[in-house]
Amino acid sequence: MAAHHDAIIHIMVIMSAVDRDMKDVELQRMTTIVSHWPVFQDYPVEALPQVTQTSAQLLQDDNGLSVLMDTIRASLPPTLVETAYAAACDIAAADAKVSDEEAQLLELIRHGLHIDRLSAAAIERGARARHARA
Repeated sequence: MAAHHDAIIHIMVIMSAVDRDMKDVELQRMTTIVSHWPVFQDYPVEALPQVTQTSAQLLQDDNGLSVLMDTIRASLPPTLVETAYAAACDIAAADAKVSDEEAQLLELIRHGLHIDRLSAAAIERGARARHARA
Protein backbone atom coordinates (compact mmCIF):
# COMPACT_ATOMS: atom_id res chain seq x y z
CA MET A 1 0.00 0.00 0.00
CA ALA A 2 1.43 3.38 -1.02
CA ALA A 3 1.90 6.20 1.46
CA HIS A 4 0.03 8.62 -0.80
CA HIS A 5 -3.15 6.61 -0.24
CA ASP A 6 -2.89 7.04 3.50
CA ALA A 7 -2.09 10.74 3.09
CA ILE A 8 -5.27 11.38 1.11
CA ILE A 9 -7.31 9.38 3.61
CA HIS A 10 -5.73 11.34 6.49
CA ILE A 11 -6.70 14.61 4.83
CA MET A 12 -10.30 13.41 4.44
CA VAL A 13 -10.48 12.32 8.08
CA ILE A 14 -9.07 15.65 9.26
CA MET A 15 -11.70 17.46 7.23
CA SER A 16 -14.52 15.29 8.52
CA ALA A 17 -13.41 15.58 12.13
CA VAL A 18 -12.73 19.33 12.21
CA ASP A 19 -16.21 20.17 13.48
CA ARG A 20 -16.04 17.32 16.02
CA ASP A 21 -18.84 15.48 14.19
CA MET A 22 -17.90 12.90 11.58
CA LYS A 23 -21.21 12.78 9.73
CA ASP A 24 -22.41 9.63 7.98
CA VAL A 25 -22.59 11.49 4.67
CA GLU A 26 -18.90 12.40 5.02
CA LEU A 27 -17.91 8.82 5.84
CA GLN A 28 -19.95 7.58 2.89
CA ARG A 29 -18.22 10.13 0.65
CA MET A 30 -14.81 8.89 1.83
CA THR A 31 -15.78 5.34 0.89
CA THR A 32 -17.01 6.53 -2.51
CA ILE A 33 -13.77 8.40 -3.16
CA VAL A 34 -11.64 5.40 -2.19
CA SER A 35 -13.84 3.08 -4.27
CA HIS A 36 -14.00 5.22 -7.42
CA TRP A 37 -11.17 7.71 -7.79
CA PRO A 38 -8.35 6.51 -10.08
CA VAL A 39 -5.70 7.36 -7.48
CA PHE A 40 -7.12 4.53 -5.33
CA GLN A 41 -7.41 1.93 -8.11
CA ASP A 42 -4.86 -0.34 -6.43
CA TYR A 43 -5.94 0.40 -2.85
CA PRO A 44 -7.62 -2.32 -0.79
CA VAL A 45 -10.88 -0.71 0.36
CA GLU A 46 -10.95 -2.98 3.40
CA ALA A 47 -7.91 -1.06 4.73
CA LEU A 48 -9.93 2.18 4.95
CA PRO A 49 -11.31 1.66 8.49
CA GLN A 50 -7.83 1.03 9.94
CA VAL A 51 -6.29 4.13 8.34
CA THR A 52 -9.31 6.18 9.39
CA GLN A 53 -8.93 4.94 12.96
CA THR A 54 -5.21 5.80 12.96
CA SER A 55 -6.02 9.32 11.77
CA ALA A 56 -8.67 9.78 14.43
CA GLN A 57 -6.32 8.56 17.16
CA LEU A 58 -3.56 10.93 16.04
CA LEU A 59 -5.99 13.84 16.07
CA GLN A 60 -6.64 13.24 19.75
CA ASP A 61 -3.02 14.15 20.58
CA ASP A 62 -2.19 17.77 21.37
CA ASN A 63 -0.07 18.14 18.25
CA GLY A 64 -1.91 15.51 16.19
CA LEU A 65 -3.01 17.86 13.42
CA SER A 66 0.54 19.09 12.97
CA VAL A 67 1.88 15.52 12.88
CA LEU A 68 -0.73 14.48 10.32
CA MET A 69 -0.05 17.52 8.13
CA ASP A 70 3.69 16.76 8.21
CA THR A 71 2.95 13.15 7.26
CA ILE A 72 0.63 14.24 4.47
CA ARG A 73 3.17 16.70 3.02
CA ALA A 74 5.95 14.10 3.15
CA SER A 75 3.81 11.37 1.58
CA LEU A 76 2.23 13.21 -1.34
CA PRO A 77 4.05 13.48 -4.63
CA PRO A 78 3.56 16.89 -6.30
CA THR A 79 1.23 15.29 -8.86
CA LEU A 80 -1.27 14.37 -6.13
CA VAL A 81 -1.32 17.56 -4.05
CA GLU A 82 -4.34 18.98 -5.88
CA THR A 83 -6.03 15.55 -5.76
CA ALA A 84 -5.65 15.52 -1.98
CA TYR A 85 -7.07 19.04 -1.77
CA ALA A 86 -9.98 17.99 -3.98
CA ALA A 87 -10.70 15.09 -1.61
CA ALA A 88 -10.72 17.52 1.34
CA CYS A 89 -13.09 19.83 -0.53
CA ASP A 90 -15.42 16.94 -1.38
CA ILE A 91 -15.62 15.93 2.27
CA ALA A 92 -16.27 19.54 3.32
CA ALA A 93 -19.04 19.86 0.74
CA ALA A 94 -20.58 16.43 1.31
CA ASP A 95 -23.31 17.76 3.61
CA ALA A 96 -24.01 20.69 1.26
CA LYS A 97 -22.59 23.30 3.63
CA VAL A 98 -19.09 24.29 4.64
CA SER A 99 -18.76 25.32 8.27
CA ASP A 100 -16.39 28.04 9.46
CA GLU A 101 -14.13 25.36 10.93
CA GLU A 102 -14.05 23.51 7.61
CA ALA A 103 -13.27 26.72 5.70
CA GLN A 104 -10.41 27.51 8.09
CA LEU A 105 -9.03 23.99 7.75
CA LEU A 106 -9.24 24.16 3.95
CA GLU A 107 -7.15 27.33 4.12
CA LEU A 108 -4.63 25.63 6.40
CA ILE A 109 -4.43 22.65 4.04
CA ARG A 110 -4.10 24.91 1.01
CA HIS A 111 -1.19 26.75 2.59
CA GLY A 112 0.36 23.55 3.93
CA LEU A 113 0.28 21.92 0.51
CA HIS A 114 1.37 25.12 -1.28
CA ILE A 115 -1.67 25.28 -3.55
CA ASP A 116 -2.12 28.66 -5.17
CA ARG A 117 -5.36 30.53 -4.51
CA LEU A 118 -6.64 30.34 -8.10
CA SER A 119 -6.18 26.56 -8.30
CA ALA A 120 -7.77 26.15 -4.87
CA ALA A 121 -10.77 28.25 -5.90
CA ALA A 122 -11.30 26.09 -8.99
CA ILE A 123 -11.09 22.89 -6.95
CA GLU A 124 -13.46 24.31 -4.32
CA ARG A 125 -15.96 25.39 -6.98
CA GLY A 126 -15.91 21.93 -8.54
CA ALA A 127 -16.69 20.34 -5.17
CA ARG A 128 -19.49 22.82 -4.55
CA ALA A 129 -20.98 22.03 -7.99
CA ARG A 130 -20.78 18.26 -7.44
CA HIS A 131 -22.59 18.49 -4.12
CA ALA A 132 -25.22 21.09 -5.02
CA ARG A 133 -28.82 20.25 -4.31
CA ALA A 134 -31.92 21.66 -5.94
